[in-house]
Amino acid sequence: MKKFRNVFFYICVIGSFSWLIHWIAQKGKALEFGRHVHMPEVGESQWLEFVNSFLHNLTHPLAILLAQIITIIITARILGWACKKIGQPTVIGEIIAGIVLGPSLLGMYFPEFFNTLFPDHSMGNLQFLSQIGLILFMFMVGMELDLKTLKNKAHDAVVISHASIIFPFALGMGLAYFIYQTFAPSGVQFLSFGLFLGIAMSITAFPVLARIVHERGIHKTRLGAIVITCAAADDISAWCLLAAVIAISKAGSFVSSLYTIAIAIGYVFLMLKLVKPFLKRVGDLYPSRETMSKQIVAIFFLTLIVSSYTTEVIGIHALFGAFMAGVIMPESTKFRNIFIEKVEDVALVLLLPLFFVFTGLRTEIGLLNDPYLWKITGLIILVAITGKFIGSALAAKFVGQNWRDSLTIGALMNTRGLMELVVLNIGYDLGILSPEIFSMMVIMALVTTFMTAPALDLINRIFRKKPHAISEQVNQLIKYKIILSFGNPEMGKSLLHLANRLVKKQTENATVTALHLCPNSVLHHYNLEEYENESFSPVIQESKILNQKITTLFKATDDIDADIAEITNKGDFDLLLIGIGHSIFEGTLLGRILGYTTSIINPDRLIHKVSGKEKLFSNSPFDDRTQNILSGSKVPVGILIDKNSRDWDQIIAPIYSGNDGFLIKYLQRLIKNSEAQITVADPKGLTKNLSEIKEAIRAIEHQAPNHITLDQVNVIDETFIQKFQLMIVSADGWKMLVESRSSWLSVASSILILRE
Repeated sequence: MKKFRNVFFYICVIGSFSWLIHWIAQKGKALEFGRHVHMPEVGESQWLEFVNSFLHNLTHPLAILLAQIITIIITARILGWACKKIGQPTVIGEIIAGIVLGPSLLGMYFPEFFNTLFPDHSMGNLQFLSQIGLILFMFMVGMELDLKTLKNKAHDAVVISHASIIFPFALGMGLAYFIYQTFAPSGVQFLSFGLFLGIAMSITAFPVLARIVHERGIHKTRLGAIVITCAAADDISAWCLLAAVIAISKAGSFVSSLYTIAIAIGYVFLMLKLVKPFLKRVGDLYPSRETMSKQIVAIFFLTLIVSSYTTEVIGIHALFGAFMAGVIMPESTKFRNIFIEKVEDVALVLLLPLFFVFTGLRTEIGLLNDPYLWKITGLIILVAITGKFIGSALAAKFVGQNWRDSLTIGALMNTRGLMELVVLNIGYDLGILSPEIFSMMVIMALVTTFMTAPALDLINRIFRKKPHAISEQVNQLIKYKIILSFGNPEMGKSLLHLANRLVKKQTENATVTALHLCPNSVLHHYNLEEYENESFSPVIQESKILNQKITTLFKATDDIDADIAEITNKGDFDLLLIGIGHSIFEGTLLGRILGYTTSIINPDRLIHKVSGKEKLFSNSPFDDRTQNILSGSKVPVGILIDKNSRDWDQIIAPIYSGNDGFLIKYLQRLIKNSEAQITVADPKGLTKNLSEIKEAIRAIEHQAPNHITLDQVNVIDETFIQKFQLMIVSADGWKMLVESRSSWLSVASSILILRE
């Protein structure tokens, strides 16, 4: 009755008010008399009216900007992924995306499309959005600097860092002396031109360097600590120096710039002595996400905006103010994480790629149409590498580092990346750098960043230590190796319980490795150790309770699925254990369509589909992440669906195909190490013709009587399955159960899906 009443009310209200709207519209027509209202004619003219309106919508500034953002993000993602696959930072791909979409490629070969997508009148909107992205990015860079680390390790770091600045700076000034008359824009003083070339040669990309250090696993080493500290000191010194260079360039002479520099020093003093203590007090009062209201968040973002505005007005650029605002944020790691999470996705995923493309739109490689210009480009690259690489390496050697570490520091400090582009764009906006020099310097930034990974590989190869021979006796001790990969600690504890049941009595000839991978997007070098401890602490505590020795392995990555498979394959493990995730769209047409469309953003999936590893519209019983790991892994994989039941004493293992015989060896392990009671169910009667399975079950029964039984049950239903605490099934069997929509799966306890 209530449902009928609601429907009746809905029809009456909608119908009556619709009639009222129609009546008002008809009455309103009488008001048009004498107002020369244009009415489109019926027929073809109405279609033309629609077409003209549609074309007008396409060329509207907002529509153009949104089309640009879509194109930029997709291109940046694809090229960033491609660079990662060849061992390069994703920032390289994003910079290349800018050049590809700019006049150097798209504008040269598809000029009409280029002019439609990037018309001249739209560049202002793109530039302002990219500048907002840069301000947020520099705010994050400032927050990522650990000033306490600088204080503790300042001596060697300052020597190396400042040597890595002054040496390339001097070489850059020398280079400016030789190319000033030919390449400096008309009306630009030599001092401004030389100072900008010097600072451009001296910059280091601190965020890119930190990420490379993490990805190569040297962040916990003495070398990693030194190079991170050097890069942080380099960042602070270079940005202060850049502020002075901008002041001199804008003022026109060194003497007149002293006023700007004096005001800038006063600004820094106020930020450190007045604003920083105030922000610290606010941070202490509201230290957590729960206590931090929108008003408190507004205080910190207002500090960022006011700081950026102040430095822009002073004349040392808004980016320095954003950087300074990040530096003075409260030092609490948890507090800084909250703010980085708030701005990171918008800044790095949405706005920063706009800056790369805007830089690419300015980079006209076609201007370098003469061998002499390419010689100058080569000379710039040579000066940049000589100054930064050799300057840093020699300074590191002088303070007592060995040659291997010195050269590694030199290679890492030579990484320029995004920070170089920031400096170059400032110089271009000020009119100090000509389009030719700007393009040459962008190429230099790409080359010096691109060479970092190969240079590190070459250094490691040259100084590689000879591996110590491992005796055959030691090799024999490690017979069964399990690696478990977890995303959250609770799943890690469940996987550890499962691994323990497989090797509990083999303490001397089995190993268990716990792997936790974290996305680079949520990890920062200054809180790396704290994050790692928080992730592993519950698992380590559980291992002590179980008396199970474990090895922990932690890594920051841009591709969790691929790295899980790669680490497992390289480690020569016997079994990979993971937890499963469910997609809310799984098993539906929408899920399959979404899986296809997201392949554009996840190229790995697209490759798997094209290569045949993953069928385009197959109804996979696993979520995307699990499917990717299965596709990449070359070792047996166990997928646990955990239902918070770790007392796995009663286990059922249904046989659904002739290929399920491999399950028996895992059942044997569970019986041997944890004395589990196992029922092998045969609902299809397959074991009658599978003598190998029957013989294996008899052999186990002979060794461990009353621990395994073969049940020729005809139907597995809810009543039957509830007797067991764990079900072990093959991947093929699991797919069959999902496709047949077996109702009893919802009441089954924990499930372990095995793929050989």
